[in-house]
Amino acid sequence: MSASNSRPSTLHLPAGDWRTVLDCLCDHFPAIDRATWLDRMARGRVLDARQQPIGPQHAYRVGLRIHYFREVPNETPVPFQERILHLDEHLLVADKPHFLSVMPAGEYVEETLLARLCKRLGNPDLVPIHRIDRLTAGLVLFSVNPQSRGAYQALFRERAIHKRYEAICPALPGLEFPLRRQLCMVPGEPFFLMREGDGEPNSETLIEVLERRDRLWRYALTPVTGRKHQLRLHMATLGAGICNDPFYPQLLPREERDQDDYSRPLKLLARGLRFRDPLSGEPREFESRLQLAW
Repeated sequence: MSASNSRPSTLHLPAGDWRTVLDCLCDHFPAIDRATWLDRMARGRVLDARQQPIGPQHAYRVGLRIHYFREVPNETPVPFQERILHLDEHLLVADKPHFLSVMPAGEYVEETLLARLCKRLGNPDLVPIHRIDRLTAGLVLFSVNPQSRGAYQALFRERAIHKRYEAICPALPGLEFPLRRQLCMVPGEPFFLMREGDGEPNSETLIEVLERRDRLWRYALTPVTGRKHQLRLHMATLGAGICNDPFYPQLLPREERDQDDYSRPLKLLARGLRFRDPLSGEPREFESRLQLAW
């Protein structure tokens, strides 16, 4: 059994007619049986707002804040290692490998960048300031210090940080580059996809060509906006879906998506981050040491 030792998840109990916290948790998470919650409580894996263990008879109250540690049985190890590129009293910059989630989600708890770094550094206060997809490799910026976290989070809200990606995709000899791609992006079907919709563009990417090799080119992608799957959809709608993308331009069958093929990573890399430090005012720039293989 894999359990996250770094940071619990938090739930504010919803309105209902439950007698105990246990009853509420069993109804709220139907995929987790009562015996599992009882076992977690017995091991001190369910806590109240004061970080004290909660027992099976703890009375339910609407809005009560509960902390619990997510656990995934037989969690699959991700056989690639992250690299710390920079660490100071405020920031950590890591190179994330393909196939590793930034945050715990779904079937991954310990095998995530956050959990690995918290354990490696012994710092439970680490928080990612932004995220990249599990299948994307490259730079992820973490806040180390809760006191300065807000100043760095504001960089992303205010679009004051310059992000640069690289991708290997089919050649587009009929287009002129640099090219600014603008799309109206809307939720698609299934729910985790995005698609091109009607209406005013709400996403923009600057696309440049870095290298040409026969049928495949290496592109520099600079997102002006930060929509979900923006780079993947922008390239796919140009007719040059990113190599090994299981979602765009065509959604692979679920059994193929659920089985990671480590020999075929998504050819997308978060290459660079550049910004002016909100505390010191100094320019800062970070570059991934990873490379996309042709």
